[in-house]
Amino acid sequence: MAGAKLDPIDRHILAELQADGRMTNVELAKRVGISAPPCLRRVRTLEEQGYIRGYHAEIDSRELGFEVQVFAMVRLNSQAESDLTAFEERCRSWPLVRECHMLNGEIDFILKCVAPDLSSFQSFLTGDLLKAPNVANVKTSLVIRGSKDEPGVPFEVLEERIARQA
Repeated sequence: MAGAKLDPIDRHILAELQADGRMTNVELAKRVGISAPPCLRRVRTLEEQGYIRGYHAEIDSRELGFEVQVFAMVRLNSQAESDLTAFEERCRSWPLVRECHMLNGEIDFILKCVAPDLSSFQSFLTGDLLKAPNVANVKTSLVIRGSKDEPGVPFEVLEERIARQA
């Protein structure tokens, strides 16, 4: 289990930064119970090891005029690795696609898309997504409202699992 390789202080650092990535190193050190210099060294090590991939602001898309959120379920004609990779690369180039996940089962990919309005999404759907090579069909679901959008991982579950194994 990868998370178990980290000591409790490293996991505490990650949990605190996940909750508030803007806190100062001094505040972070205080929260995890160590002094600032070793805290900074630990954070840099966690970044270098890939546990921390970046820092982001949580943006309210609706406040910026992106009123439409859609999940698009995409089935491809071919699931050859080269075709899957080509589709993933294409998804990275589409600004309206904010997340792309490969799935098993009847659907090959699920895309989370945002758009300013329904007609903008419809233009993307008919002009880009449906015309993309290897796309067999697309089913879409418009988000009515979100009930939970929690970033990151549930550290409390990881800690419980580690405690059970100890």
